[in-house]
Amino acid sequence: MRRQHSAPVLLTSNPKLAQPLKAIRPQNGNDALHENCIQELIHGHPECLPIAEIDSVFVEPVPICTELNTPAGPIDNFMVTVTGLPVLIECKLWRNPEGRREVIAQILDYAKEFSRWSSSDVQREVNRRLKRNGNALLDLVRADDPAIDEAQFNDNLTANLRRGRFLLLIVGDGIREGTEAIAEYLQMHAGLHFSLGLVELPFYALPDGGRLVTPRVLARTALMTRTIVKLPEGYSCVEGEDAAQDTVADPERDALANDYRRFWEEFLRVLQLDDPEQPAPKQWQKGSMFLVLPAPENSLWLMASRGKDDELRVFLTYTRNTPGEYAIQVILADWERVRKELGGTATLAREKPGRLQPPMDSRVFHQLASPEIRQLALAWLAERVNTFVNVLRPLVRSAVAEYRSHGE
Repeated sequence: MRRQHSAPVLLTSNPKLAQPLKAIRPQNGNDALHENCIQELIHGHPECLPIAEIDSVFVEPVPICTELNTPAGPIDNFMVTVTGLPVLIECKLWRNPEGRREVIAQILDYAKEFSRWSSSDVQREVNRRLKRNGNALLDLVRADDPAIDEAQFNDNLTANLRRGRFLLLIVGDGIREGTEAIAEYLQMHAGLHFSLGLVELPFYALPDGGRLVTPRVLARTALMTRTIVKLPEGYSCVEGEDAAQDTVADPERDALANDYRRFWEEFLRVLQLDDPEQPAPKQWQKGSMFLVLPAPENSLWLMASRGKDDELRVFLTYTRNTPGEYAIQVILADWERVRKELGGTATLAREKPGRLQPPMDSRVFHQLASPEIRQLALAWLAERVNTFVNVLRPLVRSAVAEYRSHGE
């Protein structure tokens, strides 16, 4: 069955003046749409991409650059999450003569080349593209989250590159024909690590000369089965080639990784949660753990992190346009009372454009190698996590119920 989409209708204060909007096509003269229009929109407004519908672990990527050079050709848009997950985007006008399968093959070539890189390779090419020195990649990511630890970010990025853990997006202006065939073709790659999505960004002309974009996901590998191997306690799984490379590791980095591992093991032994319904924390990265709060779609988490400078932090993080974001709004609306219940030391996260400022608390403990200081640090972190759960979990549950009553 051919996929059908109706044009949006612009409603004014006078219902009689409702006006269907005209789609902007590549051949519409002065209003012509070019591929760089899509590139610029994505780079300037990455939130236009419905990434959460494709793979939620890639939400809120930081736009790094356009036309990132690789041996397989330039990547139209390159982004990366603060957790080191790459997002590669190929922009196409679907009236161009290239076949749909050729476009998919092209972005798969980009992914293949990218999987041979390390974080240093990405840093080098980003610097070349942006004509900057230093570490432009890290600077851009830290502009979004100043708490990013450089070593941890580089380790995560390199590991994701080696494993081929990418989000690949093919973004077009108006995909109409062959969508089902493309979806079938995507499933042929269901054994790989990456997520791949086909996104339509149709443009419509507004009466005042502006443009309206209505993003939608047309196909994705979200139904792709990822292989999960459960190993006996005490065993771990390593990939042959990567394991060989990792054995030639930096002793200082290995020592730091072991220290982080021991720290979180000790934290779990110290942590006592009063709320019997709160699931136990899970490790997210070597420097942090997370606890899922009762918001649908896994849209709200309580994070506990340890930074490179031994700053311990407890903070909320959420996914935009979800019940989790609504819960944050409810908490902030009564912030002074909530702050007192949290013990009076909590603050609000640094302000970011288009983002809420969730509650957080932090404290620096120097010389964590000292048993006495380490014990104090673990006790502080455990108390903060337990208090945040006790105070915020009921508020989140109530906010979610209110959100549902209004209709999701």
